[in-house]
Amino acid sequence: MGEFKVHRVRFFDFMPSGIRCMAFNSKADRLALARLDGSVEIFNFSNNYFQEKVIPGSDSRSIEAICWVGCDRLFTAGLNGEVVEYDLERLCPKYTLDAFGGPIWTAACNSEETHFAFGCEDGSVKLFEILPDKIQFERNLDRQKGRILSLSWHKSGTLIAAGSLDVIRVFDVKSGHSVQRILVDRGPAGTRNKDCVVWNVAFLSDYTIVSGDSAGKVQLWDANKGTLIKTHLVSKWDVLSLSVSENEDSIVAGTSEGTVIQFQLLSPTIGDAETQWVRTRTFKHHTHDVRAVTETRTAVVSGGLDTQLVICPLMDKVEVKSSESVLRKVIFPHRSLVSCAKKPSLLLFQFPDQLELWRLGGTDTVGKPGESLPVTRKPEKLLQLKRKGDDHICCSTISECGHWIAYSTVSSIRLYQLQCDNNNISISKVSKLPKVLRSAHQLQFSADSSKLFVASEQATIHVISLSRSECKHVHTFKPKSGSSAPVHLLAASADGQWLTSANRHCEINVYNLKKLKHHCMVPVYNSLPSAMAIHPETNNLLVTHADQQMFEFGIVDKQYTDWSRKLQKEGLHRCRLKWGTPVTHITFNPQAPSQVILHDMHMFCIIDQSLPLDGLKAQFYSQLTPKDTSETDKPRKNNALKICNKYQPLLHVNLLEDDWLVVVERPLIDIHSQLPAPVRQKKFGT
Repeated sequence: MGEFKVHRVRFFDFMPSGIRCMAFNSKADRLALARLDGSVEIFNFSNNYFQEKVIPGSDSRSIEAICWVGCDRLFTAGLNGEVVEYDLERLCPKYTLDAFGGPIWTAACNSEETHFAFGCEDGSVKLFEILPDKIQFERNLDRQKGRILSLSWHKSGTLIAAGSLDVIRVFDVKSGHSVQRILVDRGPAGTRNKDCVVWNVAFLSDYTIVSGDSAGKVQLWDANKGTLIKTHLVSKWDVLSLSVSENEDSIVAGTSEGTVIQFQLLSPTIGDAETQWVRTRTFKHHTHDVRAVTETRTAVVSGGLDTQLVICPLMDKVEVKSSESVLRKVIFPHRSLVSCAKKPSLLLFQFPDQLELWRLGGTDTVGKPGESLPVTRKPEKLLQLKRKGDDHICCSTISECGHWIAYSTVSSIRLYQLQCDNNNISISKVSKLPKVLRSAHQLQFSADSSKLFVASEQATIHVISLSRSECKHVHTFKPKSGSSAPVHLLAASADGQWLTSANRHCEINVYNLKKLKHHCMVPVYNSLPSAMAIHPETNNLLVTHADQQMFEFGIVDKQYTDWSRKLQKEGLHRCRLKWGTPVTHITFNPQAPSQVILHDMHMFCIIDQSLPLDGLKAQFYSQLTPKDTSETDKPRKNNALKICNKYQPLLHVNLLEDDWLVVVERPLIDIHSQLPAPVRQKKFGT
């Protein structure tokens, strides 16, 4: 089981954008982060840290601060001087306001969530009132000399601490006047001629101000007296980010060296009632600037220019061997950025600003298992399609025959027709699209390429009939529950009869394309679906969820299959469940209908549904058998699950015709080579 010829693809030059800022919502247990390209991502920490939503970026949007209000309102502000509130159902900006203070460097919300404060380039702190459906300008605090780079509210809501160049000011919110001016030491003698940039401030409830600056210091100040309490020199470079735990007994700081330092409020001696801030932990999981840090109940979360989101557990606050005790690094999206046209062996790569169409290479050489074969026909880049406007591409797809390409931004959908004759390729845009097509969260062609399914921003699915002469709107499916949650997954059956959709409320709907009506709903499971596919022969729907659970649902019978019930009873082998990343794609082997191929970032696996699951209780054998082992000496592999972790990190795995398996990798060393040089650090022996 599972012997294939493999296309090992490494020419998808996807480059994640660096993380600029983040905010954790403890009420909803969700983390929102903004990247340097203006995109916003939301992770559900209670659902195996799944990337729940992605709001595409824009060339005209630069984000410097991100804030939650309540459980379901999200705001950002940036260097374009605008404040944006997002529609978390339609996954796009809800409205935009100009603060009229130039670029916005920082933003903060008070504890009552009634007012926003924005720090601007012109030295002003602007207060906005938070209303149920919008925010509106209220007034300015006293304008100061120099830009406002950091802000923090006191818990009482009466004072605001503001950091800028060489100084921290404390503002009285009611009067708008500065009531305290604290000069910040510039550091060692050699740096006295440089401005000390106060990158971050945090206002504690006991009227202590914590600051992090460009001289590498974390300092604590008495806000009432304006005096220095203590200085911690943590780096020779900048302290770029600060975060205080919810109960104010821990402070986390991120530096330009890639380190994250934790301070805790502890008693210097046992039994002593007096406490002080003590440096306790240092985490080194980044190579570049740590631009954002936050602390949850059980972990320290950090991100920066090296593009990865790191969730580092605090082992004194988690249960041993639980899912919360695992160090996690999120680098790639929890969705597929690659589409495959199996018949012509084409791959469509999605970038934020363009699409690339490649034809796979080939070989005429026959080799032994495990050998690398020479390429006789090199892979060929056929097309580079740049998007129109400032909005980034949010989804794309290519038809099975390779004659249609579709993509969408938050403002428009574009459809193209391809003609490939040997080495000649021509592309024509379909100019007249049905008026119902405005934007899409997900796109999918039917197996025979005669229809395009569009998951719209209104949580409906449009069925579009395709022909050379016209594109016609056939029908619109609406979820039976009336949910307005965005659809993030689509799957169509090979016979053209069934279409399934999964939304952010964990609902999976099944539609009958022949009768054009809702067929049934899969029982709701309390974890988001991460991938799904319909078996080409049985029409059974296979679904994987963010918590690694897998179900098989019989569409015709409207119930779970016997194999699915047995799987839930006995479970998959523990080797499959040790990875923290979700499954992002499922496909089936046409030569062996009982075989299911699925993958996450770390490995792909083959599940043979014809083999008994009892074999999973026995010893698990690796697929990587030494070449010098004879067939008689090899152990009998009767497991229903086969795992291959030879290819990493995986962005896509699919099965082509003639037993060719295409594996798309993005080596981390290639990503690191495109990053700017990190700050120079003295290392032992150099």
